[in-house]
Amino acid sequence: MSACTIDGKAIAASIETSVRRRVDALKCRGIQPAITVVRVGDDPASEIYVRNKARKARELGIAGDELIFPAGLTEEALLAEVARLNGDATIDGILVQLPLPPQINATRVIETIAPDKDVDGFHPFNVGLLHLGRATLAPCTPGGVVRLIDSTGETIEGKRAVVIGRSDIVGKPMAAMLLARNATVTICHSRTRDLPAVAREADILVAAIGRPLFVSASMIKPGAIVIDVGMNRLERSSESEALLNADGGKLAQLRSRGTVLVGDVDFARAREIAGWITPVPGGVGPMTIAMLMLNTVEAAERRHQ
Repeated sequence: MSACTIDGKAIAASIETSVRRRVDALKCRGIQPAITVVRVGDDPASEIYVRNKARKARELGIAGDELIFPAGLTEEALLAEVARLNGDATIDGILVQLPLPPQINATRVIETIAPDKDVDGFHPFNVGLLHLGRATLAPCTPGGVVRLIDSTGETIEGKRAVVIGRSDIVGKPMAAMLLARNATVTICHSRTRDLPAVAREADILVAAIGRPLFVSASMIKPGAIVIDVGMNRLERSSESEALLNADGGKLAQLRSRGTVLVGDVDFARAREIAGWITPVPGGVGPMTIAMLMLNTVEAAERRHQ
């Protein structure tokens, strides 16, 4: 029997409905929640992400502004702009889109954002609170993953969870969130010995390694919850076609469009083993923006208590 597909779009829509209600409640008190998204340079992917985030904010009644700077902007100029946004009482959330140009130290920029406006959840202060198990603005993608797991109706407590990938943005905070929910957590990475064997022990498997179709069916425990954080673009080639030989739909897209989006999990084969699984696209992606909007309204509520 095939796994149940977890519908990230539907779950994100339910979160957005809650955000709208909370935004309306704030507006009744004369408070307009607001987020400013900062982009430096003309990276095409960043341009799309920034535009989508600002547009979604406006759809939900949040004031969403984009600040776009040329690729040659100096680090000092960006830090000054972030400091200005920190001091602007009308702004509840600040997000600086990554990656930044090489002349700018992203760590310094993130550390300059006021923790109570850090809606990405990347500031060391918020990271520390997360790992202490205390309330904070948590990173959006891991937060969305927890919501997706909860949607299955399965309890996280007591489960064996394996996170493949140890990035500061997804892997490490993901492990902290699962640990806070009383899962037994293992983080795997490129140096993990016999990674497939470790993955097969997981009741909950989160793949966030950035390698297309890396997680095979043989790495999945029967009935496991499989969350695919990966977003990889394959270009048409014999290698790509070989990777997709079990997924007729993706293969057809590749041949007709010349490119296709896939996750870190071999979805077509994994779904025959897993109990629940997220698709790519339509799984984790919509949740990330929904959780960003949720963080923004929570930041506004905290700042106006």
